[in-house]
Amino acid sequence: MRKIVAGKLHGIYVTEANLDYHGSITLDPDHCEEAGILPMEFVDIWNKNSGARISTYVILGERGSRCCILNGAAARTCQPGDQVIICNSVYMHERELTTLKPRVLTFDKDNCIASRLTYSVEHNADGGYSFSILNEVREALPIPALVGG
Repeated sequence: MRKIVAGKLHGIYVTEANLDYHGSITLDPDHCEEAGILPMEFVDIWNKNSGARISTYVILGERGSRCCILNGAAARTCQPGDQVIICNSVYMHERELTTLKPRVLTFDKDNCIASRLTYSVEHNADGGYSFSILNEVREALPIPALVGG
């Protein structure tokens, strides 16, 4: 079994950091449903501003609020206005990899959805894998070249 990306909220902005709460991250149910993130599911959070990386569980906030609230100890890692990436994952056998189509949402500065993407892994002719990022109309987007080692 391997741990594979299942969905992602990419570049969502932190709206609040609430130290005096039980813990977790509070997210808009609309965003969670579109990305396939469940309530009480553990997610990884990567702060694009500070580089901090944490893991916590999701609780649902008010529908339509576009909230992204770090609670409890997690509130120490992010400040309102920080841009974060929130990723859930699944464990699966490699043979199932091509069946998974993770949904990725990107956001504008008001936490409105800017784009809807899908990650796709397929078998290629030489027996390996190919990876593509599809936008909501299922067109392949260019994948940036990796720089450095």
